[in-house]
This record gives sequence, structure tokens and C-alpha cells, in this order.
Amino acid sequence: MKTGVVIKSKDEFVSDNELELINTYTKREFTKDEIYAFSVVLCDNDIDRDFERFTVESLYELEKLFVGKTGIFDHEAKSKNQTARIFSCKVEKIEGKKTKTGEDYYRLVARAYLPKSEKNSDLILSLESGILKEVSVGCAVRKTRCSVCKGDINSLSCNHTKGSTYNNTLCYGELCDVFDAYEFSFVAIPAQKNAGVIKAFSDTKKELKNMNNLLKKVENGEELTLKSCETKALYEYINELKSLAKDGMYYKETLKSETLSKMSAQLEGVAMDTLKGIVKKLSVSELLELKEAYSKKCDREDEPQLMIRDSKDKENKSYENFQFTI
Repeated sequence: MKTGVVIKSKDEFVSDNELELINTYTKREFTKDEIYAFSVVLCDNDIDRDFERFTVESLYELEKLFVGKTGIFDHEAKSKNQTARIFSCKVEKIEGKKTKTGEDYYRLVARAYLPKSEKNSDLILSLESGILKEVSVGCAVRKTRCSVCKGDINSLSCNHTKGSTYNNTLCYGELCDVFDAYEFSFVAIPAQKNAGVIKAFSDTKKELKNMNNLLKKVENGEELTLKSCETKALYEYINELKSLAKDGMYYKETLKSETLSKMSAQLEGVAMDTLKGIVKKLSVSELLELKEAYSKKCDREDEPQLMIRDSKDKENKSYENFQFTI
């Protein structure tokens, strides 16, 4: 689960330890009567509707990263949308509960606070009545691991699609190596039922991920409906590939010519058309291997030959060493 819910608890009660933690974020000392606290499940290790899940290790990373982060509305990072702040966070194992994969169920539970005020009275009422319940988290991960091949599911080397089954193994992405947590947000309609996430990446990573997803759909023969920004990105990507292909073809043709030159010097009795036919079928790596082999052969033949016999050779006495004047 990458989104969560506000859960029932004795939220009115703020312990001395909790008040101490809360006051580390305030400019003045607040009393228990001035603070409203609540508990919220931020995320867990179960598979969600996006066929993704956090690993248990990632939950423990988020446990540290989410402390001190704010709660906002609809992931709009504006100061006026700030409503609460997390002052403690803990990973919990729920005994007897299993994930869809049959593993022990873990969830990340946070405690958050907001000051009691006239402005926040409606918000507190919405929390207590269950109207304001669903939340979504904003965080950043470095890798989404494929459950089938264990590679990065957003890379071209992974040929699996989330939600599909391969040899009775469901393909889903495991969110690994969390490196930042931004906020949690109250949302009217969560992205997923009991689950959902706003995964944050740099613009470059996001574009690369989207492009890889598009290419996977093309490879799998799926229908595509592209937005204008995706069409532009795909066009630029294709142009970049064309440029790289042009450079690659120039390099390969140069390599063919150099390899033919080395081969023809060593295979005088073989027609050039025959050699061209052989070279035409080779890949770049094969051409490099062949060129290197013939280069070494040429180097050996160019080495100076010994012009006199070893004086220790006594088996053939008919040969004598001669003196040479140069």
C-alpha cells in the first residue's frame, strides 16, 4: 500500500513523551490541551492496484525519513495547504496477517499533530467523523525491482509487464532503495483502493521511465494512446536514436574497410567479393575480433628473422655461419 488511512486510536491523549517530541517543532511550548494528535497508516508491503509494493527494508528507511514531514492536501506543495506534521513514525508487523504474496504483513504508522484552533476545528471534525480519512505519500526511490527477473522493471533489459503472469509468477514492482520522503497528503479519492503512491523522480528519470514504459507496450503489441507531451518525447527519442544509428553505421563501415584491408593482405588467393561477402554478415564485435587477429598475424610476419644459425647447433654440421658486411 502506497497510500494509507487515518486509523482509530486514542488520539485525544498525548503522552508526555509525545508532547516533548511535538514541542521540538514549535516556536513556543504547547500544552496537551492545545494539541490534537492522530495516527495514520502511510504505506505497507502489500501489492497495490499499480502492481507495486514497498519492501520491508524500504518501510524501515521511510520510518526515519518521514519524521518531521508535513501533511498537505492533494499533494499541492503550498504553505497554505500545510495541515499537520509527523512527529513519530514506526514500522509495525501485524501478527496473523499476510500479504498477497504470502509474506508477513508490515505497515508504516505515523503519529501527526496539529494545533487546536478555530481554523482547524472543521479539519479536526472531518478527521474524527471519518470524512477525511485517505492519505497518499510522496517519496522517491532509486529502483523498482521486477518480481520475475529481479532487474530494474523500468529498464529496457526487463521484458516483463506489471500485472502479467509468467510461469505462474505474478509480475509486480518492488520499490527499493528509498532516498527521500516529501510529505503525506489528504486526498478525496485515493489513486488506489487502500493503496497508492506519488513516486517522485528527477525530470530525467521520470522521462526515461515513461519512455521505457511506452517502448514495452510497443514491444508487447499493446494499443497506445499518447498525450501531446508523450508524442513530443517519443519524437525526440526517435531522432536521438536515428543520430546514434547514423554514427554507428559510419563506424561499422569504417571497421569493415579496415578488416578487409587486413584480410586481403593475408589471403592473396581469395577474391575481394568473397571477402566482402564474409565481412558483410559480421557484427561489430565479430569485426573487431577478426581485425585484431589479422593485425597480430601481420605484426608477427613483420618481425625480423634470424639470419645466422645457432653456434650450439651440432646436429647439422654442413651449415656454417658467414660474416656479413653491411
